[in-house]
Amino acid sequence: MDTFDNITVLYVDDEINNLNSFKAAFRRDFKVLIATSGAEGLKMLAENHVHVIITDQRMPEMTGVDFLIEVLKKYSDPIRILLTGYTDVNAVIDAVNKGHIYYYINKPWDEDQMKIVIKNAFEIFNLREKNRQLIETLTDVNEQLEFLLRQKLIS
Repeated sequence: MDTFDNITVLYVDDEINNLNSFKAAFRRDFKVLIATSGAEGLKMLAENHVHVIITDQRMPEMTGVDFLIEVLKKYSDPIRILLTGYTDVNAVIDAVNKGHIYYYINKPWDEDQMKIVIKNAFEIFNLREKNRQLIETLTDVNEQLEFLLRQKLIS
């Protein structure tokens, strides 16, 4: 069985049974953090390095889309997934346009599908991180080359 212990997943849902089911289903494969509200989810993000965020849409005080909009203000790196038991086309459109979600999943989730989606989201997270590192390296090398070229022109 493949394990991806280095993947940290934050699952936000106001229903305790869903949180417990998610943690029980995926704790052997991933580091699972749970939060019962958007505010608690933001606190978890401030305290942990999270790769994948999964949030329920329908929650009191802050919807999943509203939570993801807040997430984007400070934490643009985690890959975002919206989960809902309701077919709300407007919520999906908002999630894509405002929350920049990677994937939309209907409740109840299929455990095998969820594992694949989380793994794929983590691969995207890693690719973005590697791309960022390569750009930084390329920028540094370019600056060094420009410096050497200026030195050559001055001599």
